[in-house]
Amino acid sequence: MFKIRLATFDDMPAILEISNWAAANTAANFAIEPESLELWQETWTQTHEFYPYFIAEDESVIGFAKASPWKGRCAYSHSCEVTVYVHPEHHRKGVGKALYEKLITTLKTQGYYTLLGGITQPNVASVGLHESLGFKRVALFERIGWKFDRWHDVGYWELVLRDGDGAPQPIVCCREAASGVGDKGDY
Repeated sequence: MFKIRLATFDDMPAILEISNWAAANTAANFAIEPESLELWQETWTQTHEFYPYFIAEDESVIGFAKASPWKGRCAYSHSCEVTVYVHPEHHRKGVGKALYEKLITTLKTQGYYTLLGGITQPNVASVGLHESLGFKRVALFERIGWKFDRWHDVGYWELVLRDGDGAPQPIVCCREAASGVGDKGDY
């Protein structure tokens, strides 16, 4: 059983440990050397107000999901990129799906319109997770990343959260939005 909650600054070491494991052992994470705690803490400090990070924990952090800006230009402000990583001992136990459900619901409540997830190919499990939540493949970048002595393709999956042609409303801070999102309790 595990719980999901908004991540705090103090959770960054545990989140980074999972991310760095994925970078060292998989092509799913394109980092080619361990990333620094200072970099993750700085990024979290700059973005967490409007781009939530959630963690799943039992006695320790077993996974995380986060949103980040899709691009730097202001016209992209109602879109974001999402990612989820789960500790390898907790794969295939519903952790990633529960994290993404909480993240997606929060992002919709905040006022985002479009979510994008990049998936290094092939990755049947990640594709299945994204598609089970309504994401649709919209792009494939061939030979976009060089890692583990070979080229990797990356596909992009998109989830449109709302329809409408009118001007969007301002994005609500994630803490306010997350507090209004129903919690299922323990998973």
